Amino acid sequence: MFDRIKNLFSFLSLDMAIDLGTANSLVYVKDRGIIINEPSVVAVNNKTGQILAIGQEAKLMVGRTPSYITATRPLVNGVISDFEVTEQMLKYFIEKAVAESKKKFGFLGYSPRVIIGIPCGVTEVERKAVRDAAKNAGARTVFLIEEPLASAIGANLPIQDPGGNFIVDIGGGTTEVAVISLGGIVTYRSLKVAGDKLNDDIIQFAQKEYRLLIGERMAEYIKINIGSAMPLKDKKEVPMRGRNLITGLPEEVVVFNDDIQRALERSVNQIVSAIKTTIEETPPELLSDVMTNGIYLAGGGSLLRGLDALISRETKMPCKIIDDPLTSVVRGCGIALENIDTLANLVEKDEEWGAPI
Repeated sequence: MFDRIKNLFSFLSLDMAIDLGTANSLVYVKDRGIIINEPSVVAVNNKTGQILAIGQEAKLMVGRTPSYITATRPLVNGVISDFEVTEQMLKYFIEKAVAESKKKFGFLGYSPRVIIGIPCGVTEVERKAVRDAAKNAGARTVFLIEEPLASAIGANLPIQDPGGNFIVDIGGGTTEVAVISLGGIVTYRSLKVAGDKLNDDIIQFAQKEYRLLIGERMAEYIKINIGSAMPLKDKKEVPMRGRNLITGLPEEVVVFNDDIQRALERSVNQIVSAIKTTIEETPPELLSDVMTNGIYLAGGGSLLRGLDALISRETKMPCKIIDDPLTSVVRGCGIALENIDTLANLVEKDEEWGAPI
């Protein structure tokens, strides 16, 4: 009887998965797929404390606001740095997903069940902050899953089998390196070198080489267009615009892919070093599986040109970028939530797990 009631309440509510990323947040709704993909940016009026914009609208304000408005990211290195703002951002995403689903399915009577991806190695306090923020934002039940597990599920890797699955998830704030077997993480490394650090490397390069102050948006544009982990055969160039630190006047210089590759070299080497360290800590039986199956790359940072070839060269193992690496975490979270009974061992259950309301 309880199961029938539970299924009825689940039907009337909404299940959603959230990839609460440092750079971008994605929301996956059961039976609908990914319906929200927006920057994790919130614009706040410092005088009144009012939230002015969230997501793409707020990102357009970065670096362009008057002194009393701040457009910031409430998450740093994959964890919450501003609880109240994160709560408001989650509330916005949940309400938007519920509103869009109501248009299609009609009445939805109960608050949603939510699963959220978190980095490996976060503290209990940080886990509780994510859970509390989601509950305060309107979630009925909250599940947490570690991002490498979610990425592996999203990539359709056989993580429940007794074999080694090596995944590297390079996000905006953190890089997660993990070996997974029998539905659990055997060994992992989590480092705060990822997409944001690569942007910062380009900003520092511009200041050191050209005495040019550029913004984060320009740095990201350069990284996406000509950034690489290894020297490229074809020469690429883009204009880099900013303010000359000596004259104080606007200036434009042309930068080439070789310059940016050298600027990113140190951070890229740190990621490769973390992968090598994880390999050293992997049990031999699992390592033999990894040598056969290869290393899988996920996350937006995996799209850096030549990164897969560099990792393959340095580790002497195959390296592959999974399909649609930008959405692997949220897709994996969605699959885990849709199959919560069979994949229950992979998620951290809410203390109210199983309650229908």
